[in-house]
Amino acid sequence: MAGRSSCLVANDWFCWEYVTSRSQELTDATLQHVWITAVSVVIGVLVSVPLALLARRGRRWAGPVLALTTLLYTIPSLAMFSLLLPVFGLSAAVVVTGLVLYSLTILVRNVMAGLDAVPDDVKEAARGMGYGPLRMLWQVELPLALPALLAGIRIATVSTVALTTVGAIVGKGGLGNLIAPAVTSSFKAQVLTASVLCVLLALVADVALLAVQRLLTPWTRAAKGA
Repeated sequence: MAGRSSCLVANDWFCWEYVTSRSQELTDATLQHVWITAVSVVIGVLVSVPLALLARRGRRWAGPVLALTTLLYTIPSLAMFSLLLPVFGLSAAVVVTGLVLYSLTILVRNVMAGLDAVPDDVKEAARGMGYGPLRMLWQVELPLALPALLAGIRIATVSTVALTTVGAIVGKGGLGNLIAPAVTSSFKAQVLTASVLCVLLALVADVALLAVQRLLTPWTRAAKGA
């Protein structure tokens, strides 16, 4: 037993005994990390699409929307969460709201880029078939903008996985809840294990979303093959 736990006593970076003895704690932190990330990205997408449509109405709207989302992204995460604390208190809403605001910079621009890339002749053909603005958006523009939107979701998701750790300042940081105190106490095994899990989450999410992107946009592969 002493030999098996010696890595904890020696405070080694690589310690399997730590993983086995803290498996439930690691699982809970990972699940919280996944939940916060997923909710933040989903809400970010739901908010970014209307904002992108608003920005497309002309320079009068595009300038303020893009400027605001860019400004939000420049706010340091610690400052962002601190500013939201008086509104939401010590809850996951603080972290989710902050992450949603950060994701808008990426998502709004990608939605706009995807919509702007829809060929004019396709839109003209749809108008000739009697498509109105709303039907055009849902049945023509958004489907063709899907590759850019999904690419933005991938980037936003990976970024959100990393930023979620900062939520440890309110106790809602997923794996960050393990990293922050471990850094303070120089608990090497906990720092490394939680950090590796965070990186693995980002990689798994990116690969999964890439698979979804390839499944939903088969025409992009056909175009590359041609």
